[in-house]
Amino acid sequence: MKGLEYLQAELDEMKENGVFRTLVPLDTEQGSKVKIEGKTVIQLSSNNYLGLTSHPRLRDAAMEAIRSYGVGTGSVRTIAGTFKMHAELERKLAEFKHTEAALVFQSGFTTNQGVLSAILTEKDVVISDELNHASIIDGIRLTKAARRVYTHVDMESLEAALKETQSYRKRLIVTDGVFSMDGNIAPLPAIVELAEKYDALVMVDDAHASGVLGKNGRGTVNHFGLDGRVHIQVGTLSKAIGVLGGYVAGPQALIDYLIHKGRPFLFSTSHPPAVTMANMAAIDVLISEPELIEKLWENARFFKEGLLSLGFDIGESKTPITPVFVGEDKAAYELSDRLLEYGVFAQGIVFPTVAKGKARVRTIVTAEHTKEELEEALSAFERAGKQLNLIK
Repeated sequence: MKGLEYLQAELDEMKENGVFRTLVPLDTEQGSKVKIEGKTVIQLSSNNYLGLTSHPRLRDAAMEAIRSYGVGTGSVRTIAGTFKMHAELERKLAEFKHTEAALVFQSGFTTNQGVLSAILTEKDVVISDELNHASIIDGIRLTKAARRVYTHVDMESLEAALKETQSYRKRLIVTDGVFSMDGNIAPLPAIVELAEKYDALVMVDDAHASGVLGKNGRGTVNHFGLDGRVHIQVGTLSKAIGVLGGYVAGPQALIDYLIHKGRPFLFSTSHPPAVTMANMAAIDVLISEPELIEKLWENARFFKEGLLSLGFDIGESKTPITPVFVGEDKAAYELSDRLLEYGVFAQGIVFPTVAKGKARVRTIVTAEHTKEELEEALSAFERAGKQLNLIK
C-alpha cells in the first residue's frame, strides 16, 4: 500500500543483515517438547516454568468455569464485569504475597503501565535500573515524573540518584526482581536498605520470579525475607502461573487508588471465567505441589553446569533463565537455527531487546524436562557450538 514504503525499506535492510524473523507457530500444546512444522523438538524458549499450562487441575478449573459462566464477562471491571471469582482471585493473590490487597490486570505489561502512570506526577521522580523490562520503561514514559536511570544492579549508582533527588515529593525505585534476559536476581536487600535510608518507595516486577523464587514461588520479596518492606509488587499470571494476566500486590490504599486511576484496568474487559478460575487453581498448585519448583531448580542446575562444561558463556544467571552469549545478532540467529535443525527450539535474542554486541540464545528449562531431554539438548548445543566456532 502506498505510503508505507519506508517500513518495507527497513524490513528489506533487516533481511539483508540476517536479522529478519518470522513467527514460529507451534502445532501442539506447550510442554518440554513441542511440534513445529511436523517436527518434534525440545522446547527451551517457553516461560512455562512449572508446566502449569497443561496441568490437570488448571484444565478442569477452566472447563468448569466455561460450563458455569460462559466464555466472557461482557464488561470492564468498574461497570458490570467484576464477578465474585475476580474478587476471590485477588484475595488469594494478596494472601499468597503477604500483602493487604491485590489487583489483576490484563497482562504483566499493562500492570506496569497502569501502576506507574497512575501513581506518579510531575512532583515525583522514578529511579529505574537500566536493564528493567520494556513494560517498566514504557510505563515510565507515560508519566510526567522526572526520571533517573542507575547502572545495572549498582548500588553506588542508585544511592547517587537518591541523593540527587531529595527535593521531590516521592522517589520510586523500580527494579525487575529477576532480569528476564540475563537471569540474574536484583540485590533487593540492598535496594530496600537504601530506600529506607532515603525515604523512598520500592516497586519490584517479579514476572520471572513468580512461581520460581521464594516459598512456594512467592517471589523475590519473600525469597529475601523482605515481606512488608516492599511497597509495590508486580507479578505475572502468564509465565510460571501458566495462564494469562498480571497483578499488583500491596497496601489497600494503593489498590483502591488503582481501581479509580489505573487506565488499563479501567478501560479493558475483565478476564474471562476460564482464565480467572485457572489462575486460582494455579495458586492452589503452587501451595500444594512444591515439588514442581524443586524439580525446576534441579533441572536448571544440571543444564547450567552442562553449558559451562562445554565452554559456553552464560553470564551471571542465577535462575532457570540461562542466556548463551554469542555477541553479534546474526550469530545468535545462526545458533538458534542450527539448534532447531538438531531438535532444540531455543530462540535468539538480539537488539533492540538486548544491547548491541550482547546477542544471545536465551534458554529456559522447566520442571517438565527430563534429564534425558536436557542431555539431548546439551549435545545439540555442543554440536552446533563447535560447527559455528563458538566453543572448541
